[in-house]
Amino acid sequence: MKEIKVGEVKFSERHLGVIAGPCVIENRDHSLKMASNIKIISEKLDLPIIFKSSFDKANRTSIKSFRGPGIDEGMRILSDVKDETGLSILTDIHTADQADVVAEIADVIQIPAFLCRQTDLLLAASKTGKTVNIKKGQFLAPWDVEHIVHKIEESGSTNILLTDRGTQFGYNNLVADMRAIPLMKTFGYPVVFDATHSAQLPGGSGGHSSGMREMIPTLARSAVAAGCCGVFMEVHDDVEVAKSDAATQWPLKELESVLISLKNIQNIVRDL
Repeated sequence: MKEIKVGEVKFSERHLGVIAGPCVIENRDHSLKMASNIKIISEKLDLPIIFKSSFDKANRTSIKSFRGPGIDEGMRILSDVKDETGLSILTDIHTADQADVVAEIADVIQIPAFLCRQTDLLLAASKTGKTVNIKKGQFLAPWDVEHIVHKIEESGSTNILLTDRGTQFGYNNLVADMRAIPLMKTFGYPVVFDATHSAQLPGGSGGHSSGMREMIPTLARSAVAAGCCGVFMEVHDDVEVAKSDAATQWPLKELESVLISLKNIQNIVRDL
């Protein structure tokens, strides 16, 4: 399996990559505060972390929900985060014309789960030369992701991360099938586990999604034990007032303890 390196962060059988940050860019000050605190945790644990945040949440349940500052202001904020903290940056795109703009700042371009089969979007992201993180759609079987991988490879890129974020399980529910991790690793690229979105109950509160935040550590630890090469976690300093996915963002003050447990499990799995 290929090792993917983004700045100081490595995703492989022997290295656990971490992607963390607030679901959406709320404002410049909040993004810088979050990134600075995440960097402190990263340095304390000697665990490099990629900072993530979205400039636009284009698939919110309700048209009244907060979407973010948009691409222009959002990328300016992420540029400031990168300059002031030195952290690598991940953000997502929703249309092919956003790829080149985002690639000027971001180190990883993410393809949202609902858009994971959109060929033009995948090709535009891969042609930037940046690492592409593909979220497996909740509607896809793990083995169907191989076709997505082939699309990226056909464009000439092999800088690929595959992320599992749960699978639709009836109405307003997801199940985290740990079999997906070893199955998707057979395609030759590191598999990341999205511990926070996997705890969602999509649309479970009517106009917005709910979730089971208390399950996030259990899901994350299970995924590392199953052999994932990275963990994706959305975190917030005040989860109750978060402007997006408040029910499943993990409290910043509890991030360190979870990461310590994940490192400990990964150390055991690595030597098996």
